[in-house]
Amino acid sequence: MDELIDRLTASTGIDRDVAAKAVGIILDFLKKEGPADKVQALIDKIPGGEAAAQAAGGGFSLMGGVMGAGTKLMAAGLSMGQVQAVTKEIIAYGREKVGDEAIGEIVGAIPGLSQFT
Repeated sequence: MDELIDRLTASTGIDRDVAAKAVGIILDFLKKEGPADKVQALIDKIPGGEAAAQAAGGGFSLMGGVMGAGTKLMAAGLSMGQVQAVTKEIIAYGREKVGDEAIGEIVGAIPGLSQFT
């Protein structure tokens, strides 16, 4: 997890705590919306990924999908530009960990996610 958080803080300039929350929110979103086997393979490659997703899960939201995740990310302190930058960086990290095909299947299965990748 530290590797990914360090990468996010370096590439986006966001605070470590915000980066950690963002990772959890995005992983939780992927678990809820994406193909379970592909998302779990990704989470398994991120040390602490499962715990981060669980910590970010729950809470009440009127919106689901990409809009709901974006709302949670902005509530965590990110601007819309930072939401896109963080999402792109996490997707790029995921490609390195599980490959283009698995990430392509995840992104392709979630309506609206491709606009952030």
